[in-house]
Amino acid sequence: MSVRKFEDLVVWQKARVLTNEIYKITKKPEFSKDLGLKDQIQRASVSIMSNIAEGFERGSKEEFIQFLYISRGSCGEVRTQLYVAKDQNYITDEEFQKLQKLAVEVSRLIYHLIESVKTEGFRGQKFKKVYRPFREEIAEFVKSFTSETSDTFDTSETSDTFDTSETSNSEIPEDKK
Repeated sequence: MSVRKFEDLVVWQKARVLTNEIYKITKKPEFSKDLGLKDQIQRASVSIMSNIAEGFERGSKEEFIQFLYISRGSCGEVRTQLYVAKDQNYITDEEFQKLQKLAVEVSRLIYHLIESVKTEGFRGQKFKKVYRPFREEIAEFVKSFTSETSDTFDTSETSDTFDTSETSNSEIPEDKK
């Protein structure tokens, strides 16, 4: 499966699932007491997928990486806001664990994509010949991270696009978590 548009990226698909789950959970009556938190966590979750998309469409390696970092920051924001929601008893421990697990997975996928984009030698649209669209170059680059069977939004599998089983939290530098 080649990546021709941002919607083909498994990391974007997982971020979309996270956003939908955040919207579902914030419909609970408990969040009506705290509209600020509700708005903030919804905006942060939308920001994750939006920045992946914007970076992909921007046209250069450097900009893509920059927007992936912003996306990862928004993921950290969502994780923090989930703690607030849990501490205020807006969500159950089970809901917290489910959403935290998904948010951590999205963060790891973004981290691995950033590292891969940094180390690979592709150049963005601004620096290459006109006849080869940037999306095709990204598609070629990301192809190795996209499995043939990841056409669904099944969040039960944690190693779709990137093999995260070999990278434990302890292997990721503290400033990259």
